[in-house]
Amino acid sequence: MNISLEISYYPLTNKYSSPIREFIDGLGSDHRISVQLGPMSTLISGDYDTVMQVLISRLRPLMEKYPSVFTMKLSNACKISGE
Repeated sequence: MNISLEISYYPLTNKYSSPIREFIDGLGSDHRISVQLGPMSTLISGDYDTVMQVLISRLRPLMEKYPSVFTMKLSNACKISGE
């Protein structure tokens, strides 16, 4: 099953650009998913299990390193344009 996920990351630190860049670079390095960057959120699409595995592998290290807030919307009914 293919899904689309919209995610925003809010690191609760004064130097917030470094954790955000770390998060985006980590997502972009995984070619099993599609990633589209936006000014306020990132759109991720791909196979459900793959997207979830990528999120698990990317979110935990950031949350262990920085106080973090993530907001997410997940859909199996909304395709991201360009797919």
